[in-house]
Amino acid sequence: MRLVQVLIPDGDRMNVLAALDDERIDYAIYEETGRGEFEALVSFPLPDAGVEPVLEKLYAAGIKEQSYTIVLPTETVVSERIDSLKDRYQGHRIARDELIAHTEDLAPAASTFFIFLIVSTLIATTGLLLDSAATIIGAMVIAPLMGPAISASVGAVLADSDITSRGVTLQITGLLTAVLTAAGLGILLKETALLPPVDIRTIPQVLERTSPNFLSLFLALGSGVAGAVSIIRGSGSALVGVAIAVALIPPAATAGLGLAWGNPGVVLTAGVLVLVNLLAINLSALILLWVAGYRPEKAEQTIQARHDVRVRIGTIVLSLLLLSAVLGAVTWASFEVGTVETSANIEAEAMFDSSQFGDLQFESTTVDYDIDDVLLGNPAEVTVVVSHGPNTQLPPDVAQRLDDRLTNETGEEVAVDVEFVRGQSST
Repeated sequence: MRLVQVLIPDGDRMNVLAALDDERIDYAIYEETGRGEFEALVSFPLPDAGVEPVLEKLYAAGIKEQSYTIVLPTETVVSERIDSLKDRYQGHRIARDELIAHTEDLAPAASTFFIFLIVSTLIATTGLLLDSAATIIGAMVIAPLMGPAISASVGAVLADSDITSRGVTLQITGLLTAVLTAAGLGILLKETALLPPVDIRTIPQVLERTSPNFLSLFLALGSGVAGAVSIIRGSGSALVGVAIAVALIPPAATAGLGLAWGNPGVVLTAGVLVLVNLLAINLSALILLWVAGYRPEKAEQTIQARHDVRVRIGTIVLSLLLLSAVLGAVTWASFEVGTVETSANIEAEAMFDSSQFGDLQFESTTVDYDIDDVLLGNPAEVTVVVSHGPNTQLPPDVAQRLDDRLTNETGEEVAVDVEFVRGQSST
């Protein structure tokens, strides 16, 4: 429910009250003595879905240009008459003016936005290097990316170029700032004793952001839907903001670390993930806001808004299709990596269990094979550790036989290295 309060300019009392009477709305009216240009304050409760049509009735009488309108959320309205209003104004979305106000609140001043963004990126980058999911999630609480992501779509459906351009600008400059911030921190840590030598590609949290697949697309689409629903319904959006930030800040920070370590593969894959998530969030929010029925205030702008929304959706979808080729390649490569790793372990152990190599005992298998190797056509490097007794005769073709078996099973080129160790057993 909402409580609407309108200051009535001198001479407009009858027009305002007539509009409310036509809508069969109960109201309270108070004489206004504070300023000379207003004669009264009218206050009335409405369901969320009733605010926009009722305000449009009042705006038609010229109220908006000459007066103040305040819309307040209410916890409870006790009245037997309110049920008839709920039946008349069914729906759950907030009014267009409330939507604009919420959007402006979500997109803070530029200085505040970049301060929070840089701090959250520094914390997230630290979490990536520490392989700490908790630290990364904590950093997302203060990441201010939900506002720009939603406001760009709000501006598009309402034909408000100022809101749209500000949302798009903050998204682009914000993510570039995140990449550069992470790169700066990475260079600082890499060139000092604050961080021991490390291959960032071996850190699980970093590896997760350099192996994007189609599941990443669903995460971003879901985040955009949740963000749009939270603002459409006027509900809390803090946790939704975390979900949107998780889809954007960690991969942007990963791309920055790729720059710091001079690894173009990390930059490319993490950068693709950032772009896919950014486009998917904007796409889902844009579609949901349009389907919810938001349109420009002026009827003549609706046709232009419809055209702009269609062009924007088409551009985003086309971009996603192009980037999906990368996601498809990475998804296929991830499958190949998993297949080779699983097959290498199972087949190597099975060969030794079948006594093909006499008394040799299988110990372990290590597979050095990642997405880059699949895409570049490099062979999988498999290291098999085998133990033997002091008098065991070592077959000369163990590595080749393993190579043939694994190549046949996986269909991929394999390079096998066998390490023999002398074992002892207690009696």
